Amino acid sequence: MSTLLAAAAMAGWVDAVVGGGGLLLLPALLVAAPGLPVATALGTNKLAAIFGTATAAATYARRTKVDWRVAGPAAGVAVVSAGVGAALAGAVPASAYRPVVLVVLVAVAVFVLVRPRLGVVAVPARRTPVRVAAAIGVAGVGIALYDGLIGPGTGTFLVVAFTTLVGADFVHGSAMAKVVNAGTNLGALVVFGVTGHVWWLLGAAMAVCNIAGAVVGARMALRRGSGFVRVVLLVVVLALVAKLGHDQWVAR
Repeated sequence: MSTLLAAAAMAGWVDAVVGGGGLLLLPALLVAAPGLPVATALGTNKLAAIFGTATAAATYARRTKVDWRVAGPAAGVAVVSAGVGAALAGAVPASAYRPVVLVVLVAVAVFVLVRPRLGVVAVPARRTPVRVAAAIGVAGVGIALYDGLIGPGTGTFLVVAFTTLVGADFVHGSAMAKVVNAGTNLGALVVFGVTGHVWWLLGAAMAVCNIAGAVVGARMALRRGSGFVRVVLLVVVLALVAKLGHDQWVAR
């Protein structure tokens, strides 16, 4: 149990900085509770994560400016999209979308590496009506649907979407990502809860640790700036590639 709670705290930290906390918490859940259905692991993870992402979102909102024109509508749409994804979670095999996610993650890593200035400085000129609409659609529909289906890496995808589409720096992109991620967690949690796929007592215990990690992570990101967030993003993306690659070709 102590290992699981530590994983929840670390997942909260990672999620608050750049997303990807599910990379730690989902495997920890499945190892700590052998035989636990994947849907229940996903639902329990959402219970812990929604408190962490909401806490991180509030921390960012108090200390920096959140672009609510983008984050607000995207979060609203994301509640529904993530709920749809959660409803489909048991019907779509992981083998159907894991290779696609791997390709996207590798592309993200290469894109961030070859563009060292991406996300370091904001580019307000990119906030055109068309790009704002695209960001809302990508974040609120596409990424939110993925979060309901499987989840790990959602926050990372959101940060990259906001930096590339509307020119946010990594800190402000992460702030918007937390708002939308709270929406995706809510939508998925409602569906998992209604279908009986949430271990409420364990999820509540992990939520406390997730909140603690989220507060530390958000404050650290705000204090250290976009360069720090960029490094953590690359580490998380590479870790996700390694994990999904292992699941795809080694663990079969």
